[in-house]
Amino acid sequence: MKLVPLGDRIVLKQLQAEETTKTGIVLPGQAQEKPQQAEVVAVGPGGVCDGKEIKMEVKTGDKVIYSKYAGTDIKLEDEEFVIVKQSDVLAIVQ
Repeated sequence: MKLVPLGDRIVLKQLQAEETTKTGIVLPGQAQEKPQQAEVVAVGPGGVCDGKEIKMEVKTGDKVIYSKYAGTDIKLEDEEFVIVKQSDVLAIVQ
């Protein structure tokens, strides 16, 4: 199965959360903070919102930072994804 986002939506796959702190302390699963960094898996075609054309500025394979509480979490074939609007993407990591 394949996810194809509509409009200005983007499908992200979260990068792994840090399992140890910088000082070497191992964190249990529930203590790990949800990462805000993800890889772009699929990008919608863009569209028109309030009379303005929305041009997609990210592409598949980009690593991005997105808003902490943004998007919809989904699980598809044992993989977890987040679907966000392009406006929820804060930066592209280069």
